[in-house]
Amino acid sequence: MVDPIHPYFMQRAIELAAKGAGRVAPNPLVGCVIVHDGQIIGEGYHEQFGAAHAEVNAIASVGRKELLENSTLYVTLEPCAHFGKTPPCSDHILENRIPRVVIGCRDPFSEVNGKGIEQLRNAGVDVETSVLSEECRWLNRRFFTFHEKNRPYVILKWAQSADGFMDIDRTSGQLGSFMISSEETQVQVHRWRAEEAAILIGKNTFINDNPSLTVRKAQGRNPVRILLSARDILVEGSQLNSNEAPTLVLTNATEKVVAGVRYLSCGNVHEPHLVLNALFQENILSVLVEGGATVLRSFLKSGLWDEARIISANDSLGAGLIAPFIDIPSAVEEKSGTDIIRSYFNRP
Repeated sequence: MVDPIHPYFMQRAIELAAKGAGRVAPNPLVGCVIVHDGQIIGEGYHEQFGAAHAEVNAIASVGRKELLENSTLYVTLEPCAHFGKTPPCSDHILENRIPRVVIGCRDPFSEVNGKGIEQLRNAGVDVETSVLSEECRWLNRRFFTFHEKNRPYVILKWAQSADGFMDIDRTSGQLGSFMISSEETQVQVHRWRAEEAAILIGKNTFINDNPSLTVRKAQGRNPVRILLSARDILVEGSQLNSNEAPTLVLTNATEKVVAGVRYLSCGNVHEPHLVLNALFQENILSVLVEGGATVLRSFLKSGLWDEARIISANDSLGAGLIAPFIDIPSAVEEKSGTDIIRSYFNRP
């Protein structure tokens, strides 16, 4: 007898999938559990880009393989039915004679979209879909945005003082990074960096701060570093010209490669839709926009953003560069050291 469907098992699959954050892009986050007689007998998730998928890892974890023929497989995203870095998961499910598959949501990727479900059903597998589908879509909001909107998922981030300034007054030509947020928050920001495919800044931030844009205060891989500069700008000799992570300069000028740094023309770096189109062509799933004010405001004005994370410090500056403003209520508010982090979501 096959167990009744229970959302608890899909929720567990979602929890497993989240463990792959920052390591599987441009693939989606996927978790899988296998249930027999009301008990989980196997678990797995997609752990690393190019490595085995969640379904394969879950099946491999089952000690008594004979139980699979009377089990239910829960998976957050439709099993793939094509050869990519690994063989089709739908084939592996059929080979192990699993009679029922419960799917959180369909895969929007054109090579999969509906094909995995169709193959399983045609082979006689009982397939149920749309179990905790909204939660599964939210888990993979970067992946869905990329494939449905043909652009990366955009997260805006900045820190501001208690009186609304995001940087000191630079009119005197003062250079060097000025930290507004607390040490605890800086660690959190580096965790964010490790979760995204790319990090983006504008020319002024590059000149003023000479940032490295790497993950140093947390564990995880470094994102691709994106610099916007309408005219040619010399990256050689800066912290962006290190071997810690790739650097891509989006420009209005001629395309070239200098000291290992690619310069790619996107048409107009002041137009966010052209910038995002260039990043989409580079297969970049998500981008963390860290400033400065001109770049942030251009994304806000265009409406081409998905999340904004605003760090509000405890201290005032009295003067300086005025931070952007978002005229919608925050969805999440949390304390980080002496700071408050407010998260906003741009949902049409």
